[in-house]
Amino acid sequence: MQIERIDEMRLCPADEGQIANLLGAAFDSDFGGRSFCQQRPHLRLVTRQDDRIVGHMGIDLRDIRMGDTAVTVAGLGDVATDAACRGQGIASALLRAAIAEVKQSPAQFFILFGDAPLYAGNGFQAMTNTIRFISLLHNRTHAIYEQPSDGLMVLPLDNLAWDPDALIDLVGHPI
Repeated sequence: MQIERIDEMRLCPADEGQIANLLGAAFDSDFGGRSFCQQRPHLRLVTRQDDRIVGHMGIDLRDIRMGDTAVTVAGLGDVATDAACRGQGIASALLRAAIAEVKQSPAQFFILFGDAPLYAGNGFQAMTNTIRFISLLHNRTHAIYEQPSDGLMVLPLDNLAWDPDALIDLVGHPI
C-alpha cells in the first residue's frame, strides 16, 4: 500500500474535493463541505485505490501548554477510511506512516482525540487531563472551554514525561 504525503500548500483542488467527500461520508457532519474539521492541517497522508482517495489522516504541529510547560505536539485529526475499503489495513498503514513522519518533527508528543483500539495498539495512551480549548463550530470561533478531556490519547516521542494531572491548554482548537 502506497502512502502519499501532501503538504497543505500543495493540496490540489481535485484531492481536496475527494478528501471533503471522504470526510463527509465518514462523519455525521460534512464540515461544511471542507476537507478538514477545525482548521487545515499542516500535512495530510492519503492512500488511493484506482486514483481515488480511500484513506486520509491530517497532522498539525503546534505548541501547547502542559501546566506551566510549553511543549510541541503533533496532532492527528480528520481520520477517515472509505466504508467500502475498511478492514484492508488502510488506517493501520496510515497511522504507522503518521507516527514515522511525526518522529522526524520537533514534536515531543503525538496527540489525538479518539478511542479506537488502533491507537492504543500503536502506543497511544489514554489520558484524563482537563483541557482548555477554543470551540470552532461551522468555521466560526465560539467560546473557550475548560473541561475533562474526551478521548485524549498521547504518544510520547522523547524523554519528557506527560503530566497526567496538568491542565492541558491547547492554545487553540482541539486537534
